[in-house]
Amino acid sequence: MGSKNVVNNYGSFDVTFAYGKGSTCYDVNGKKYIDFLAGIAVNSFGHNFKPLVKAVQKQLKRQIHTCNYFTSDVGLEYADSLLKASGFSGIYFGNSGAEANEAAFKLARKYGFLTGGEKRKTIYTLESSFHGRTLATLTATGQKKFHPECFAPYAPGFKTIKANDYQAIKTAFDDTTAALMIECIQGEGGVNLVDSEWAKQAAHEARKAGALVMVDEVQTGFGRTGTLFASDWLGFEPDVVSFAKGVAGGIPMGGILFRGKAAEVFKAGDHQSTFAGNPLACSAALVVLKELLKDGFMQSVEQKGEYIKKAIKSWNSKFVKEVRGKGLLLGIDIDETKSAVELETKLLQNGLLTSTAGKNTLRLVPPLNISQKEIDSGLEILKQTLLQF
Repeated sequence: MGSKNVVNNYGSFDVTFAYGKGSTCYDVNGKKYIDFLAGIAVNSFGHNFKPLVKAVQKQLKRQIHTCNYFTSDVGLEYADSLLKASGFSGIYFGNSGAEANEAAFKLARKYGFLTGGEKRKTIYTLESSFHGRTLATLTATGQKKFHPECFAPYAPGFKTIKANDYQAIKTAFDDTTAALMIECIQGEGGVNLVDSEWAKQAAHEARKAGALVMVDEVQTGFGRTGTLFASDWLGFEPDVVSFAKGVAGGIPMGGILFRGKAAEVFKAGDHQSTFAGNPLACSAALVVLKELLKDGFMQSVEQKGEYIKKAIKSWNSKFVKEVRGKGLLLGIDIDETKSAVELETKLLQNGLLTSTAGKNTLRLVPPLNISQKEIDSGLEILKQTLLQF
């Protein structure tokens, strides 16, 4: 298949997929897999979702791309729809999560300069967070394992505080702080939930110091946790939200939403992207948003997540130490004598697609519209694999 010609930066498994339908995938040998991974929370509506396929096919015949010297009809329609649904006043389109966070950081730096001059440059993130693979977003990531010496020097001006630590936020922010960025559920860091009361207090303290409050919703946005954005259930209104992954159901897309004191920061030339928000991506994103906003849909995401957690807990497996998460972003902590990668590998062999979030956490992020039959099939594979583990 020529796979040896592709640099294996991902540590990819020796499995090549050919097609999928719903939350089920098939490899080139015809083997069937239940998808509890969704392309790492990207395929919001699984594979071959008819409304999405139809919309993309229709747009392909009209226009795939036009440069951002102009606007597109579908791009404007999507922007208006998302702003109305989210309550933000402005939007910037990008291509990926890392690019979205880069845009957020640039906005924060310019905001800091406009309000505090050269001294207001510091951006705070959380320990155990993950914000991307570029040099700036790696620096912002609160995990030392993502800071190898070979990529140094890293971008200056980033600091971290510990999530849910009330003492830390009393002294962290001052007139040198440009922004605080919160990751509501630390997906890559272990599926760690940020406490709602702490998040509201942290946002208050940051704003009191004159800083922006930003939220990284790259993985948690667009219904993944049972609300449009995870910050909705945390109960505070951020100035800036970054998004990507599930926004367009598999078509590469990202961006930031902004409002309030962040609304007038960016001017022409401050930040640009060639492919950002092109008609094809926006046509897909419009379908995803319309589906999410249907009555009861996001509530069903939360219900499915609770069903999965309850089922796993009921097994009383000696290897499962904790099951946590919200909506369909779930983490399973396993016994320290085992590794999550080992479990992930065995599950793959048995026909279930999953991921990891650290050494001892298995991550489940199935498509938001996964059927009950596929949930039960995936859970049975997980249960039997744990029995053999």
